[in-house]
Amino acid sequence: MTIRVLIADDQTMIRESFGILLNAQPDIDVVGEAVNGEDAIRQVAELAPDVALMDIRMPVLNGLEATRRITADGSVTKILMLTTFDLDEYVYEALRAGASGFLLKNSSAHQLADAVRTIATGGALLAPTVTKRLIEEFSRMGSPRAPRRERVADLTERETEVLCLIAQGLSNSELAEQLVIAEQTVKTHVSRILVKLGLRDRTQAAVFAYEAGLVVAGD
Repeated sequence: MTIRVLIADDQTMIRESFGILLNAQPDIDVVGEAVNGEDAIRQVAELAPDVALMDIRMPVLNGLEATRRITADGSVTKILMLTTFDLDEYVYEALRAGASGFLLKNSSAHQLADAVRTIATGGALLAPTVTKRLIEEFSRMGSPRAPRRERVADLTERETEVLCLIAQGLSNSELAEQLVIAEQTVKTHVSRILVKLGLRDRTQAAVFAYEAGLVVAGD
């Protein structure tokens, strides 16, 4: 399967260099380039790429608001935020808006390609520093959000356990090892969790778990 990618960044050099690196991959095809958030929204609607690389800071409309509008429209395009710093002040807001992960602009060609593949297949892409910041942000929120807590009742005990481990950053293989079950069984649980909770991917599942109070700082 070829992964179709849109690159949204106001810097021509970034767009061109990322385009060259990604197009060199046999399974990735850059189908468009956007110069700002509004342009990105328009091209996502027209091209329906699998993944959109979205710069956070852009003129006219920033990447955060563009992400919020794209996900609110029910687009299947996964958003991979581009940032200069791994502790960007907008990390928390972007994840809440529907972003599936973050990537530093100085990442290697290998890291860039792997990130696109991970996001395209519904995987989570959160650096340890970002996960730590996420926990701290949710801890400051105080009590769990009631609507989220109520929806946990739709999950089985095992699904709730899997959701908590997803929020702690465990991969499918790590989940399988910890729960002593087959990796395919883990994938089935993850799929059912996403469907029951109406979530886009593992990253949004992690956000849900924190907001529902299933995972707290120190876990």
